[in-house]
Amino acid sequence: MPENAIEPHVFVIFGATGDLTHRKLLPALFRTAGHAPCYVVGTSGSDWTNERFREGASEWLVRSGVDVEGARAWADEKLFYASLGPERRDFSALISLIATLEREYSLPGNRVFYLSVPPRGYPFLIEQLGCCGLSDRNGFTRLVIEKPFGRDLESARALNEFVHRYYREDQVYRIDHYLGKETVQNLLAFRFANILFESVWNRDRIDSIEITVAEDLGLEGRAGYYDRAGALRDMVQNHLTQLLTLVAMEVPSGFNAKAIRQEKIKVLRSLLPLDPDRDAVFGQYVGGTSGEKGYLEEKGVQRASRTETFVAVRLRVENWRWQGVPFILRTGKRLAKRMTRIAVRYHCAPVALFEQQGSTCGVCPNMILITLQPNEGFDLRFDVKTPGADFNLETQQLSFRYHETFGRLPEAYETLLLDVMMGDQTLFVHADEVEASWAVYTPLLNRSHRVYPYTAGSWGPPEAARLSAQT
Repeated sequence: MPENAIEPHVFVIFGATGDLTHRKLLPALFRTAGHAPCYVVGTSGSDWTNERFREGASEWLVRSGVDVEGARAWADEKLFYASLGPERRDFSALISLIATLEREYSLPGNRVFYLSVPPRGYPFLIEQLGCCGLSDRNGFTRLVIEKPFGRDLESARALNEFVHRYYREDQVYRIDHYLGKETVQNLLAFRFANILFESVWNRDRIDSIEITVAEDLGLEGRAGYYDRAGALRDMVQNHLTQLLTLVAMEVPSGFNAKAIRQEKIKVLRSLLPLDPDRDAVFGQYVGGTSGEKGYLEEKGVQRASRTETFVAVRLRVENWRWQGVPFILRTGKRLAKRMTRIAVRYHCAPVALFEQQGSTCGVCPNMILITLQPNEGFDLRFDVKTPGADFNLETQQLSFRYHETFGRLPEAYETLLLDVMMGDQTLFVHADEVEASWAVYTPLLNRSHRVYPYTAGSWGPPEAARLSAQT
């Protein structure tokens, strides 16, 4: 990366005492420090000092693998803190600190504001930033907003309109950390740089595509948010749908934010309306055989909650490339193992040649498996004849793993924060995408649905299998 690719700036984190800041943002900012000439300002309602913020940051950096001396040196040089007061409404200390840093370090007035706060805090912070002068100067201003962006189509539209009162769309970075994963980005290279795959990436060759994001953990202290959201809002509308658009999109006219966004939106607008009775299955985990708690036993969950912790939906992209190919999106908590994978299943060979050799010679469909986590990489499954006189077929696979070739991969937040600093919106979600995505799931959000139980540690409710079985 050219040293001059990123201009000097102040990077302000709202919600600096929170879990996301400690676990993800600060380690990512530390690892980008060689490329990014920035000073990090943490702010929240806590009455912290610079020293306390730096001590806490150093502890978390060490937990993430940074040596103690390196963590402390970076924190002492680059980290600062300003309190918003007990009501989180006093911006005077923040305004003063930013002015001081820009004066003392001869910074040009470039600023990034990262909203690492609950969604209910977005409107006030956005309004205050727009009204108190922090966004009114000669340098760039960039606003980073974490998901979820709205709870439905109506609220997403309202939030977009509110944001646009104070910021242009080219200043707004709606972050989805899944898009920062190297394997997700490599989907574009995998498809469009390899004619071997792109030439068979269509309805003539592909039978179905399944996108699975499985979590083996439960709520992990997030009951207050999750019990109001559920798996559809928390995962499907954003993460899984973004993966769908990258898998299904046409070749963009260029590798830039505008061209890629246009193709992703085309996919969303080509989706057939969902039938709630036929195209979706919801589930909620119950106690497992190893003593795991059921969802209703989790701390903070309403005892009669019908919030789904699992959801599977079947979508169809009604265009020339994908007509008739089902896309199965599946996600859930307390599943058998942690895994994010895209499975591309091809049609079986249209011959019965090998069946004449005996029952053990059934041809299995070829598959491409794209694993996003853990152990990122690609697998190609195909049939071969086993050695010996008998004609038996066996499925084998060719595999590629990123870590074996490239070593450590950048964390998603490292990639995305660098893009924010460079002003590259390619891996971020545009306002039109947000609204188009919410529109897809409106039929499911606007009605009650049956929630099937599934055992913690399983792969979800058995009823979800019908989505793959039906055509």
